[in-house]
Amino acid sequence: MAEPWQHFYQSQRLRLAYWVWGDADKPPLLLVHGMRDHSRSWDRIAEAFADQYRVVACDLRGHGDSEWEKGGHYGAPEFMLDIVALIDLLGGKVDVVAHSMGGRATLVTAGVFPDRFRRIVAVEGTGGRFRAAPLPRGPQRLHEWAQRTRAMERREPRVYRAFNDAVERVQEANPRLTQGMAEHLARWGAHAINGGFSWKYDPWMYTQHELDVPPDEYDAYWKDITAPVLHLISSEGEERRATRDGKPIASFFADATTQVVPDSGHWLHHDQPEVTIAAIRAFLGEPPRVERGE
Repeated sequence: MAEPWQHFYQSQRLRLAYWVWGDADKPPLLLVHGMRDHSRSWDRIAEAFADQYRVVACDLRGHGDSEWEKGGHYGAPEFMLDIVALIDLLGGKVDVVAHSMGGRATLVTAGVFPDRFRRIVAVEGTGGRFRAAPLPRGPQRLHEWAQRTRAMERREPRVYRAFNDAVERVQEANPRLTQGMAEHLARWGAHAINGGFSWKYDPWMYTQHELDVPPDEYDAYWKDITAPVLHLISSEGEERRATRDGKPIASFFADATTQVVPDSGHWLHHDQPEVTIAAIRAFLGEPPRVERGE
């Protein structure tokens, strides 16, 4: 299949990247990656749907080929602004497949801007570790975040002397990956620097904060989502992600279903791509018709 085209757009004064597969006159399907990942991790999924959709995979701020934050931080509100800006650029209403942190940000966005979404596939996207008690409020909460954030100023990016070292790190993170997929993810996720290779994502990502949308408030956003939602959960993550407060995760949404993907970990779209593609295709159904102007 032909290589996708890379494009850029502006959000909150940042230059953000995205890749496009398929023809411009097809309905949009937006793919949103997770934390420390990048748009090209979606290649196999994108290629499977490019015959029916204009598939768009974005690099969230601080990831891939998108600009890093300057003097700011990374949180759901910031990612929400970037997602909405891209959706509006694509025409105002989209189907979305989003993974992990990208899934959490997409679900928050869909609760605030429900009219922008037709259908949502959340791949391990609800968060897996909810606190037993609410986050501290007021000065204590801000103090804890400030301490973690200030410590990040002393953190140096890890440098890999050889590209194969970066590939090995990818394989270490997900032993289920084939050699070819590990090399692909490292190729697009790392760049050459003086002394070797480093990841493209902003290390400041580790200051990602919960000051605006803490996990114990996610359900307040989920209940306002009007688009049907499919939760794809890995077999390894089922215990942590299939329920919240003892209730099925789908019960927090107006219209949602859950499917567990067998023999898979957190990156289930890499571990079981054919199963994942089949589940997405069945859920999305026939692509919407594109309204053509005069």
